[in-house]
Amino acid sequence: MIHIGICDDEAAMRKALRLLLETKLQLMGEDYRVSEYDSGERLAANEETAWPDILFLDIEMKQLSGMDTARLLRKRDARTILIFVTAYPDFVFQGYEVHAFHYILKPYDERKIQNVLEQAIRELGKSREKFFVLEQKSGSLKIPMKKILAFSSDRRKVGVLLDDGEKLDFYGKLDDVEKNLPEYFIRCHNRHLVNLNHVDGLEKDCCICGTVQFPVSRAYRQGLEIAFARLLLQ
Repeated sequence: MIHIGICDDEAAMRKALRLLLETKLQLMGEDYRVSEYDSGERLAANEETAWPDILFLDIEMKQLSGMDTARLLRKRDARTILIFVTAYPDFVFQGYEVHAFHYILKPYDERKIQNVLEQAIRELGKSREKFFVLEQKSGSLKIPMKKILAFSSDRRKVGVLLDDGEKLDFYGKLDDVEKNLPEYFIRCHNRHLVNLNHVDGLEKDCCICGTVQFPVSRAYRQGLEIAFARLLLQ
């Protein structure tokens, strides 16, 4: 679920922005909730476990300004995607200090808001930690994708090798697993999917991930080399 925050001391502006955001979120089929704050103080004092994922923050507010509120936000949680709302374009350049993602000028332009919201949701997807859910007899186990070195098939089972050397397995097919993985998992062999973020180097017939080596077959060598080169250039 995406948590959207709107912080503006003008109730009419909060209502107008909320309507536009909810309309777009519903069209996108997103699961969401929206929280409204009538001041920076109210936002800073909220007792929720986390700040909003995406925050639309008015710069000009009484007492605690939008910039001061943003500074508090960055001290407590740098992950929030911050979008400034202002009637004066001169304020836009101040956003660099607090790593603002974008800005929207008042009065609201529906298309602009939709575009910025789409960009923010895409950015949120990149920054959110992803997990692989492994079903076991004792229940479901959530494994951070970043900890997985590789998936390897062995007959009717798929093995999961973690960066600490632990190995887990489950019944399944590697082809089915591959369909639901992030793009940084790539085939190096018919039986192996490696996490490019853990690849230290490529040799003629093997892929090196720390102290582990995986075979590289001719069919997948070129695709692996291209993907690895792209990663190095990022």
